[in-house]
Amino acid sequence: MGKHSRPGPPNQPSRAAAPVDPSDPLAPYEKRRRPPLDIYRRHRPLHGGAGHLRPEEPRALEEWDGFTYAPAGTAPDLASAVSWVAQTEPEPRQ
Repeated sequence: MGKHSRPGPPNQPSRAAAPVDPSDPLAPYEKRRRPPLDIYRRHRPLHGGAGHLRPEEPRALEEWDGFTYAPAGTAPDLASAVSWVAQTEPEPRQ
């Protein structure tokens, strides 16, 4: 692989750049409202540090609201936080 190669399979498009419909006048606005890497829900440790360390500690749950990640609640441990993230991922906007 070259110095500037994108990681991942060569037959899949990059997730860094969203496809933009040139006929849609609001396309640039919608592009900015997408969450980073299409992650609509995430969890963070309440006491800082890496997310995979200390799985028994509580987690803060955050959900993308179109502009930023907003607090959505707490989870008592890593397992329940991961299950919350995987429950219902919203469909990406078209």
